[in-house]
Amino acid sequence: MGRVFHGWKVVAACFCIAVISWSLGLYGASVYLQSVTAAHGWPIAGVSSAITLFFLVSAVLQRSVGRAFDRFGPRPVMTAGAVSMGAGAALIGQVSAPWQLYPCFVLVGIGWATLSMTGLAATIAPWFERHQGRSMALATMGASVSGIAGVPLLLFTLAALGLAQGLALVGLAAVLVLLPLIWGVLRHRGPAALGLARDGDAAPAPGAAAGPAAAPLAASVARPGWLLWTAAAGFALGLNVQIGFVTHHVALGAESLGLAGAGLLVSATGAAAFAGRMLLARIVDRVDVRRLAAGLLLAQALSLFAIAALPGTAVLVGASLVYGFCMGQVTTLAPIVVRREFGAAAFGTTYGAAATAIQLTSAFGPALLGWLRDGFGGYGPGLVVAGGIAVGAAGALMVGRGLARGRVAAPA
Repeated sequence: MGRVFHGWKVVAACFCIAVISWSLGLYGASVYLQSVTAAHGWPIAGVSSAITLFFLVSAVLQRSVGRAFDRFGPRPVMTAGAVSMGAGAALIGQVSAPWQLYPCFVLVGIGWATLSMTGLAATIAPWFERHQGRSMALATMGASVSGIAGVPLLLFTLAALGLAQGLALVGLAAVLVLLPLIWGVLRHRGPAALGLARDGDAAPAPGAAAGPAAAPLAASVARPGWLLWTAAAGFALGLNVQIGFVTHHVALGAESLGLAGAGLLVSATGAAAFAGRMLLARIVDRVDVRRLAAGLLLAQALSLFAIAALPGTAVLVGASLVYGFCMGQVTTLAPIVVRREFGAAAFGTTYGAAATAIQLTSAFGPALLGWLRDGFGGYGPGLVVAGGIAVGAAGALMVGRGLARGRVAAPA
């Protein structure tokens, strides 16, 4: 039996990194929101604003993080992020005034910038060509596992130990797990350093002609910048809604299910996201990824409209499961679209530019939904607004698809 291609070991390590980073980052935000407001009695809108700073910090750093991955590789960048995220999560439990949340979430935001989608995609991109979509989908299944197991475990830890001791333990454990993974498995230069080509293929003999490589779509489009920014706009609007929904999911579910029931709902939604990513891993390398992403965003919009129009436990649970099934795929498709259309060369820098716009826009999701909830006295109107934004996101992706189909230069 041949040796396992090291690229798949990198994917496995990124899977584990995603479990931890999503547990303390995106999914953890919903736990911080509920736990901090319950412990201190502070307004949801105020805590949501501090969480928004976490996403804003990450957004501002995306381009620099992408360039750092291209220049230095994943080890030093992810190490800094792991320490920052662990420290930020631990310090959230020590706050005694609302303003103290802001520096804590700055630290979490630095960690999220390096350990979330840009970091994972930049780490995996040099290793695969034929399996670029599958490798990314498999790695980000860790994000779904964090929703299935991470949130309930985090809630259980805080219930057992309290906010201060629980988050201190979680932050320390995250650092102790992440650092050996980062330094033991991840590499900077990709398969070339092992004498291999992408996907584990044998490298061409010295002097031999390399096989033909598929040119990135952007190279044959009249205005490639528009191709990048329609993707950025679509995923920015879609993830604005998605991050807002995820951040408020525990609070939304607790209104009718109680805290324990809300935790189970988040876990079930994470399981649906895992199922969605499993399907995506099977089909992504042979489908039109923009059209798929647009369809998923429309399904998410319908789910939000249903929760707003038909309040009740059954609709909340069913719509959450549909939303989660689409959620894992939408999150994963953003770097896959950019990788397919622009190639692997300087991927970190290219996707980092798009990710800056994506995260700057999506950062306002938690605060927007929080303000709407407090302003209207319930989540219904905010969910209608969020659904409308998701429809616009689908439209932006389809505009880019039309650009690619209509402006590809004819062969000379």
